[in-house]
Amino acid sequence: MERISLTNWTDPRFAQAFALYEQSFPIFERRTCPAQRARLNHPEYHFDLLMEQGEMVGILLYWLGAGLCYVEHFAMCPEVRGQGLGSKALAQLQQEGHQVVLEIDPPVDEVSIRRKHFYQRAGFCANPYPHIHPPYREGYEGHPLVVMSSGGILSQSQYDAFFHYLTQVVMADCIPPLKEN
Repeated sequence: MERISLTNWTDPRFAQAFALYEQSFPIFERRTCPAQRARLNHPEYHFDLLMEQGEMVGILLYWLGAGLCYVEHFAMCPEVRGQGLGSKALAQLQQEGHQVVLEIDPPVDEVSIRRKHFYQRAGFCANPYPHIHPPYREGYEGHPLVVMSSGGILSQSQYDAFFHYLTQVVMADCIPPLKEN
């Protein structure tokens, strides 16, 4: 699997990738298109296309900072789900040597339970810390998520560092102003 990093929203592939982003995440869990375009300029942010045989099969949007790799958004194209490509992409990312952290919806229904099992099979474990992801847009509230990490459960200080990075760097451009727990 090849990862191609987009650094400019004028790249013709950005529109297709952003369409998958919009299709895969509810409005309260994503940036606006102008905000996403602006984030492409951040040195710690990576907007990667997942490619197989020259075709985009998914997106992997992540941050490298604070001693970790934070996967903000990860989605596979619907037509390739269940073919092992998502697992392959996560394995490649984990092999790069960073502790990988991501968030999932609390496992309360069939879809969210399957998603948790997918990440567990990929080597992630759920962390015990109550976690509210800050809102991406004005008019929305933060939403509870489960923090999952590769390489074992985060210590309290590692979780605190992750949360600080999330609120102060990743979400720095989002409205309303964010406060730490």
